[in-house]
Amino acid sequence: MKKNKAVSLLFLCLCIAAELQNTVSVKASGAELITSPHGILVEASTGTVLFEKDADTKVRPASITKIMTLILIFEELDKGTLKMDDLVTTSAHAKSMGGSQVYLEEGEQQTVETMIKCIVIASGNDASVAMAEHIAGSEAEFVARMNQKAIELGMKNTNFQDCCGLTDSEEHYTTARDVAVMSRELVEKHPEILKYSSIWMENITHVTRQGSSEFGLTNTNKLIRSYDGCLGLKTGSTSLAKYCVSAVAVRNDITLISVVMTAPDYKVRFNDAAAMLNYGFSSCQVYEDKEPLPLTDIVVTGSIQERVECEYGSVFRFVDTEGNDLSKIEIKIHMPGETEAPVKKGEKAGEAVYLLNGKEIGKVDILFSETVEKSDFSDYFRLCLEHTAGFCGEKSAA
Repeated sequence: MKKNKAVSLLFLCLCIAAELQNTVSVKASGAELITSPHGILVEASTGTVLFEKDADTKVRPASITKIMTLILIFEELDKGTLKMDDLVTTSAHAKSMGGSQVYLEEGEQQTVETMIKCIVIASGNDASVAMAEHIAGSEAEFVARMNQKAIELGMKNTNFQDCCGLTDSEEHYTTARDVAVMSRELVEKHPEILKYSSIWMENITHVTRQGSSEFGLTNTNKLIRSYDGCLGLKTGSTSLAKYCVSAVAVRNDITLISVVMTAPDYKVRFNDAAAMLNYGFSSCQVYEDKEPLPLTDIVVTGSIQERVECEYGSVFRFVDTEGNDLSKIEIKIHMPGETEAPVKKGEKAGEAVYLLNGKEIGKVDILFSETVEKSDFSDYFRLCLEHTAGFCGEKSAA
């Protein structure tokens, strides 16, 4: 009887152990990685999705909206139509913004750089509207540009109604995936934003008719203090949107973007973002072809220029999550031996194909790096005259 009890107890223990093992394996697989309803983790340089949970459901973005506002600001800076030291005047409309603000007064002027800090550090709604009006003349026109940019980036499930996310309109929405897309656009095209989004605290000076006063900006993204390698990017919260964050972190030359939407509170928001980042840094490695194979020139027929140079269209990057030996990546160059004029600079000349364990993992276009026009009789006749003149000159000198 005692033996039977012992066997039964042993069997029960084995069952419990098996159940515990199954529970651990499920968590390790990422099925319970976050508790928030919507999230996504993306490697920034390639856009590779490492984890996602209901990432395409339309939700309210709150101040995550300001990521698109910042994209348009930095595009104007790149074009030279805006400079960091330009002065921006606050309108009555911008001053009237509620919610998160830096308390700009009507008529108050701040530099573009200060306004960027107010937007990305303290999530200032007033600063966002002031910048929108400065760039586009009105917030409505700026929002139209935001929506156009969203279309250009392929953000199929996004529509903006304002430039700061304060609106309660049901027509102001996005998804976790679309937030990752615009976050990646901002970080990859305008990496200088991380210099500002990683600031923890900084003072600005209000200068108004009442005099000057200091105002402290404190970053709304607490992960920059609690998560190693976090450089910001943007938080958001309203009663309808709940708690959101798009967090960027860098470790070992790997940049990850962790997006959490509709978290029930700020603790869950940051915990879930950190959980995805931990998962990403522990499971992925990035290969970058920093020293691509040299390219040979291509022979050109039909032109007095005999050869044309080529170049890689981009740097090849690959994200691995399976622990492969990336030193075994092979590269095969596919280029024609010759081509016929005309060829245009930037046109595709061939491609570099990358393989790992015999399987293709990606490719990069090889482009003509110069334009070569097709030659006619007059070109060859002129060339003949030049050669003849050169020959006669050599003979005369002798």
